[in-house]
Amino acid sequence: MKILIICTGNSCRSQIAEGYLRYYLKDKAEIFSAGLRPEPVNPFAITAMKEAGIDISRHVSNSIEQYIDDKFDYVITVCDNANEHCPIFPGNAKRIHKNFSDPAKARGEYDEVLAIYRSVRDEIKVFCLNFANDYSL
Repeated sequence: MKILIICTGNSCRSQIAEGYLRYYLKDKAEIFSAGLRPEPVNPFAITAMKEAGIDISRHVSNSIEQYIDDKFDYVITVCDNANEHCPIFPGNAKRIHKNFSDPAKARGEYDEVLAIYRSVRDEIKVFCLNFANDYSL
């Protein structure tokens, strides 16, 4: 099974989802993530995932363009912007969309911002666990 997760920047939500799906599906799937306008992986996302026991510190942000000719079994969009602008991929990829709030828009003190990342992380965790249970081989 081959899965691509897409969001706008590939810096937070899709990176978190990639980390969880890799954790839950292990060797049952190849997991990739990309963004419409890639930005560096957000340090708050790295910290929030580290607290959950998943290391995404070596993840890099990728452009959707590098996957445009690849075939996927599932293409998951994790924000409305990515869903609206998602290209068509070759083959019969099943599209799944779930909008998550953008934690990168959080403002405030460090602890306040991190709390927002934790909240979004936990929502994505539930989504990924359900996906793994419903769609794994």
